[in-house]
Amino acid sequence: MIKDIERLDTRCIVITGTSRGIGFETVRYFANKGHRVLALSRNIEHIAALAAQYDGLIQFESVDLADESIDLENVISSHLDGVDALINNAGTLLNKPFVETTIADWKSLIGINLLTSIRMIHACLPIMKHNSQILNISSMGGFQGSMKYPGLTAYSTTKGALSILTECLSEELNGHGININALCLGAVQTEMLNEAFPGYKAPIKADEMAAYIGDFILLHGKLFNGKVLPVATNNPTT
Repeated sequence: MIKDIERLDTRCIVITGTSRGIGFETVRYFANKGHRVLALSRNIEHIAALAAQYDGLIQFESVDLADESIDLENVISSHLDGVDALINNAGTLLNKPFVETTIADWKSLIGINLLTSIRMIHACLPIMKHNSQILNISSMGGFQGSMKYPGLTAYSTTKGALSILTECLSEELNGHGININALCLGAVQTEMLNEAFPGYKAPIKADEMAAYIGDFILLHGKLFNGKVLPVATNNPTT
């Protein structure tokens, strides 16, 4: 059991896409800081094992966020009375030439990379506290003017839409005590990166990026609103 965790100013954080990589490590980061975390993903095997170490700080639910029949507001409110921060980390990658990408492929990526974040925001808004935050995890592939790669057109397009959603919602939520921003992550050593660029070794590890995301929420996020911020040291080379 993890002991001696600092519990001052405990916050309630909802994170999606927590089965592996950055999402998983971000859950660990917040729990180590003594904050309550609701971890949502389809596969909960690893997060359940992690939760067992943290004396109830980590709650989790197996949820297919793309399943529109699921009442996400009910799922969240069954675990938390209020939300201080929502981190939309869930996403998927498709590495396929545009001419081979089917409409079904596009619908799948739009559903997971964009619509799940929209659904999560809808679900959390009714119980978000004053001075709360929404953080969308986008990609450098969806950042205007960044290097683009063959085969990642659908992925980058959906991430770009998530960035625009962030800018638009900052205006709609203005005055409601909720800040919304997006971090466009560059290369991080995760399974998803290896799927896109087999053999490439990224300079940043998942736990390092998780710490950056955690610090952004806890220390810096309230200084920004409606910002789409690049977080990258370099790009993979093909």
